[in-house]
Amino acid sequence: MSLTSHDTETRGKNTYSFDEFVSSRENSDWYRDEPFLQKAVRKYTGAQFDQIHEEMLKFSPRVSLKWNSLAERNARPEARPYMLHYDAFNHRIDRIVRPYEVHQLETEVFGEGLLSSRMLPWESFVKRMLTHQIGEGGVTCPLTCTHGLIALLEQFPNNEIPELQDILLHTKEGIDGEFAIGAQFMTEIQGGSDLPANVLEAVPDGKNYRLYGNKFFCSAAHADYAVVTAKITGTNKVSTFIVPAWLPGDKVKEKRNGYQINRIKWKLGTAELPTAEIHYNGALAYPIGPKDKGIAVAVGIVLTLSRLEIGIACAGFMLRASREANLYGDFRTVFGKKVKEYPLAASKLRKIENAANRTAAGAFKIYDLFLRLEKPLNPGIHSDYPIEVRKQLFNLRELVLLQKICATNEGAEVLREAISVFAGHGVMEEFSALPRIFRDVVVNEQWEGPRNLLLTQIYRDIQRVCDWYSPSDFVGNVLKGAHHETIEQFSSQLKALLQRPVLGEVSEDSLKAASEWDTFCDSFFKAYQEVALAEIE
Repeated sequence: MSLTSHDTETRGKNTYSFDEFVSSRENSDWYRDEPFLQKAVRKYTGAQFDQIHEEMLKFSPRVSLKWNSLAERNARPEARPYMLHYDAFNHRIDRIVRPYEVHQLETEVFGEGLLSSRMLPWESFVKRMLTHQIGEGGVTCPLTCTHGLIALLEQFPNNEIPELQDILLHTKEGIDGEFAIGAQFMTEIQGGSDLPANVLEAVPDGKNYRLYGNKFFCSAAHADYAVVTAKITGTNKVSTFIVPAWLPGDKVKEKRNGYQINRIKWKLGTAELPTAEIHYNGALAYPIGPKDKGIAVAVGIVLTLSRLEIGIACAGFMLRASREANLYGDFRTVFGKKVKEYPLAASKLRKIENAANRTAAGAFKIYDLFLRLEKPLNPGIHSDYPIEVRKQLFNLRELVLLQKICATNEGAEVLREAISVFAGHGVMEEFSALPRIFRDVVVNEQWEGPRNLLLTQIYRDIQRVCDWYSPSDFVGNVLKGAHHETIEQFSSQLKALLQRPVLGEVSEDSLKAASEWDTFCDSFFKAYQEVALAEIE
């Protein structure tokens, strides 16, 4: 018997479809459909809740659908940024070529005025947490860097250099609807996170300076202005400068301000973001802040804000991972039951959701402390501050560091767990954004100080303040609201660890102490997050 054309067309045909899952994901509103996030907003915004809630209901569909779609297109391998060093007439232009979708997304995100004085701080916070859910997209790192540049300019106004006020206006409020982008270039090949090892030279030129030398990791290399650390000729102290990418009238000519972009890095994650190696050959630079406190200025203001934002980003990453894993667990049927109906899968989904909510709660609580302090960013905690203010500033400093290392570490674990809910489809780049966001989390763990560096810093910080802020007081204040037994346990552990050779020479004792310190910091910060979560729930 011969087969008909109908037989050949239908035989072996598989009609299975993911359309239901795709539709539910695409129709998801990241704020409206996130009850926990709304509860957190209600708790922390108080009388401003109704206003901010309405703004979020208008804002969320844009980030959930349009911006997310643009970010996904930006993430394709063929869309990665690349360098065009010369134009057709042999002029050195160092143009960073990026796809149209990146420019479109950047214009819309920055055009929102998230850092403007016209926007309520909590509104900005929640909008940024939502925006981070798209992944890097080529825009969230530049937004964070711009925030740090603005804070630096506001902290150290200088009427003798009017250009600095123009830069502040351009980045914070925008000029004729255009918002400038900031960056921070501090790392050099020989030092990495060791900023005192900087050798980039700043040569005086009247009230300004000229820069000579190299910077090795320069993210947001396409920015209009950058915070750059360098040593002034004849000194061994690092100072801080603001360097424009172009001098007035030169941007349209693509004539850069005395520097060249050698190449763009090929990175594990945040691939949409141009990270470059830059050589300065007489770039005009404006000094900012005390000349002998460049490291304190850079770390206390610029890097603190970046580390704070990384924690907010991790909360956004985890919320998205939890939402999408739950959507898929409710859709996918295997061996006759939905994925979420298997105890092992259900347990994993609950673990992911708890981690996401706990991380978001901690981010809200830390930001609340940040907003309540009069001057939360500073090059150091001055001894003439009232003792309670000093303690609060110290709490904020350590919580920002703890959040940065703990949220990125757990973020990678949560993204990996969420990917596993999708099984084989979880690693398909076009099926889900989770593999891309997973790589972004791993990169964020290294930016602004890797884990070991910050663990060392926290240990030294606590040792240094023992004469006016005892370990038990520190633990009690940070974990206020936790069970008495929990506070006592962490206080005892901290006091014991401060007597151990955590930072000593390598030995069996110091290796064991270092490992216990690492574990302690994770557990201590999770206890803080649990307090924050309980306050919202």
